[in-house]
Amino acid sequence: MRRLKLQFPYIGQHSQAVDVGLLLIGLLTLVMVSYQFTTSATEVDYWETRVARIEQQQQQREATPRRSSRQNQRNITQEIRQEIQKASVVIDEMNLPWESFFDAIEFASHEEVAILSLQPSIANNNMRISGEAKDMSVLLLFVEALERELVFENAHLLNYKIKLDDPHKPVVFLLTASWKHVS
Repeated sequence: MRRLKLQFPYIGQHSQAVDVGLLLIGLLTLVMVSYQFTTSATEVDYWETRVARIEQQQQQREATPRRSSRQNQRNITQEIRQEIQKASVVIDEMNLPWESFFDAIEFASHEEVAILSLQPSIANNNMRISGEAKDMSVLLLFVEALERELVFENAHLLNYKIKLDDPHKPVVFLLTASWKHVS
């Protein structure tokens, strides 16, 4: 039986520049995600400690009543409530199922669609997605694919504009999609 000599990649097909480029892109993405996670975690920690400090101050004030007017106490209590509401919004945004959102958007998107921003609305359970598409047919395919994803429902195109000054005439769009609470 003869020996089979296989060589992968074949001679002349190996491109070290592509390998290094892909590695650098992966490392850059890792650094960006790590930075975003660190800043988000720092912000959550800040708000959690701020809420704890405010609650502790409020408990101390209730334990030792001072000679202040009722209006002053109402203002302080109102400020505390506003701070707690802001902290709750940040914590709610951190607790969204971001991984499933990103997976669904990535699966629905096409190489000719560029997502520029995601804006969640906790109160309405919807996500505003803005971006650019190569043309209108690609955009409509993206909206339909997003509607088919299990995480999203009611995907609608809010507005679009064709860039006439660009020679490729891409379509800038804004759409909204409600998310489902899938466990």
